[in-house]
Amino acid sequence: MDIFKAKVDQEVVSLHNHYRIERFFERSPDGDLRSVFGQRMMLVSEDFILGYQVALEEELGDAAGDIMYRCGFEWGAADMRGFADRFAAQFGTAIHEANFGMMLESWWWPLQAAGWGAWRYDLSHRKEGLIYVDLYDSAVAKSIGNVGKVVCHYYAGMFAAVFSHLAKRELSGIEIQCYSMGEEFCKFVIGSSKRINAAQFWVQEGAKADEVISRL
Repeated sequence: MDIFKAKVDQEVVSLHNHYRIERFFERSPDGDLRSVFGQRMMLVSEDFILGYQVALEEELGDAAGDIMYRCGFEWGAADMRGFADRFAAQFGTAIHEANFGMMLESWWWPLQAAGWGAWRYDLSHRKEGLIYVDLYDSAVAKSIGNVGKVVCHYYAGMFAAVFSHLAKRELSGIEIQCYSMGEEFCKFVIGSSKRINAAQFWVQEGAKADEVISRL
């Protein structure tokens, strides 16, 4: 049976936003691991994530965060392009014409199924040009542990790319609170580059998330 179909009460219906591992991951005979959408996947340990992050910081110093952010941005942009095509084929409507919340959750669920954590977005400040995202169980921060600084630069870039795609203009993002700072969850803000640069300065100066938000 097609992985997007299931039989319910003798009727074949479409499946959407499914999380079961055996439905999400597929391994080919030659060992390739792919998602149900054909995306190449890789399962890694926490030690791998920690080692990768430490190696980048040792090699690149302060530039490591910028490189990881840019990688996240490119990843998010590519993922949204693929998602837009997939969403239109699956639901019969363009992402900009769909219910915004349903569309965003449909984009995120494969990432959550793949182990990137759970999220909660806040669009209540979008008229002020700001979007906030809370991230729970960050794959990066959970692997690195409490190191007293923000570490989820990939996510910051990815969220910036996603909302840039939806806003049809380039936005920037920054993490202002992190599990690796001893917090319960990570928090990001997305907005214009001018405002995000200001937020970055405050974060570097040691400002807490609520202080950054109040200043913005």
